[in-house]
Amino acid sequence: MNKWRRWKLFLMDHWVKAAIIFAAVLLVGFSWWGMASLESYYRNITLAQLPLQILMVIINSVIFVYMYMMVFQSGFSKMGNKKIKSNQVNIKFSDVIGIDEAKDECWEVVQLIKDHARLKKIGGRILRGILMMGPPGCGKTYLAKAIATEAGLPFLSMAASEFNEIFVGVGASRVRQLFKKAQRLAYGFGGCIVFIDELDAMGSRRTFSQFGSGEGNTTQNQLLVAMDGLSDKAENIIVIGATNASEDILDPALLRPGRFDRKVYIKKPSLEGRESLFRYYLSKIKYEAGIDCKRLARKAVDKSPADIENIVKESALIATRNKKEVVGLRDISEAIERIELGMKQKLTINAREREMTAYHETGHLITTYLSHPRDDVFKASIIPRKSSLGVVHPTSIEEWHGRDRETLFADIKICLAGYVAEKIKFNTTTTGVTSDFKQAMNLAHFMVWVLGMGPSGMIGDYTIYKDGNALLLSEDVKMRLNQDVDKILRECMAEVETLLLKEKDLFERFAHELLTKEELDYDEIEAVFAEFGKVNPRRSHLTQGTEPPKV
Repeated sequence: MNKWRRWKLFLMDHWVKAAIIFAAVLLVGFSWWGMASLESYYRNITLAQLPLQILMVIINSVIFVYMYMMVFQSGFSKMGNKKIKSNQVNIKFSDVIGIDEAKDECWEVVQLIKDHARLKKIGGRILRGILMMGPPGCGKTYLAKAIATEAGLPFLSMAASEFNEIFVGVGASRVRQLFKKAQRLAYGFGGCIVFIDELDAMGSRRTFSQFGSGEGNTTQNQLLVAMDGLSDKAENIIVIGATNASEDILDPALLRPGRFDRKVYIKKPSLEGRESLFRYYLSKIKYEAGIDCKRLARKAVDKSPADIENIVKESALIATRNKKEVVGLRDISEAIERIELGMKQKLTINAREREMTAYHETGHLITTYLSHPRDDVFKASIIPRKSSLGVVHPTSIEEWHGRDRETLFADIKICLAGYVAEKIKFNTTTTGVTSDFKQAMNLAHFMVWVLGMGPSGMIGDYTIYKDGNALLLSEDVKMRLNQDVDKILRECMAEVETLLLKEKDLFERFAHELLTKEELDYDEIEAVFAEFGKVNPRRSHLTQGTEPPKV
């Protein structure tokens, strides 16, 4: 009785194996019986083909098992390993230029890594994660590589988008593989830097529903667990994330202490930083000795290090195309124009349309030069570029991080100046004012509805009163706000009209210059204004230390 129960228990535990063995024996038996019933000729053919059939079955089984392991176990995650680099990147802090404040913060991180033993001795813990935030092209990846180089640690790099796949479990598997490799390197080299670029692709706020959390949530959860699982043996693993997105987009769980312990805000370079960048990138090419890097830095306000590198490279291409031996200032100016304004286009334009374009751009030019408190005119042209027939390219002479009411008013006046110029000269207007009107309306609406700068004195951000796309405001309030927008536009248009009528001779002169030369550079524009006794109000403010003109 006991033997039978044990045998029954054995069959209950191993019934799958027993069934497979029984089926195999049964199949072999049937095959043997079938072979015995065949004639000798056919039996020999079958026996000769049997080894090849067995080989094919083995090959198919191996392929099936491999695909099963790839898809359902690791989800093609091993395909991403070739993109993970673990080598000495050899980028030093001296190679990172123009973002000195961020460099100082990251240098502290390097010192913490180097002084890890002393930090641990007093009971401190090394940083687990660093989040680098800032505009694109400002050197976040460069800084991460510099930290790894200066600290003497291996560097693993992946883009967050590489973790995402259509198969369930792919992202989580790749995160596990990445940190497993980082732990091995940390064990061998005393530490490791893991860099995840564009972190927002996998670190945005998680969403939950009745249908499940989704693959993105699973991947992010694995990252959170992996960062929490950095034990004392692997605490020299530092995760550096980089993103161009706002901090609010990222999930709060990523930002709490113990994960991304430090945030490094990287901004676009200042005047001194841009000057250093021009000097650095120009040193890599042949250029004229008389080029003033400080002047170029003033022209490149709000440019990132990547933008400045692109300008220098483009100027080298232009100089080569013009069969010049060295890069000159004109080549760099043309490079800025090509990047900012686009390539020149060869369009057949009749005399009437060309004349209207010249007066339209003249309106923008004069209004910018004489009434804007911050922007100067870098270039004026009636040569078609991109989708426009002409352009006036302004540039700020100083760095500003916000705009006041006077600046916004000046921006609106410049937008309306082309329309006013056409109306004064030809008593009609063209479709060239489309984008100008759109920008002017947006600015005026922003001033009234958001910033409380309307003439009626209504203060507050009225755009927050929304339920979906519907504004939860009374018709009276909406009417008053819209009246303020219209009043700003009309006031700005009246001031522009007064200015252009007052400077009628200058107005005609600049239109004639554009019709004759097609393009006017900054020096040519300054010369014409000086001829009419007009002093640049912004330059006089800078040299004399006086207040800028009020609009």
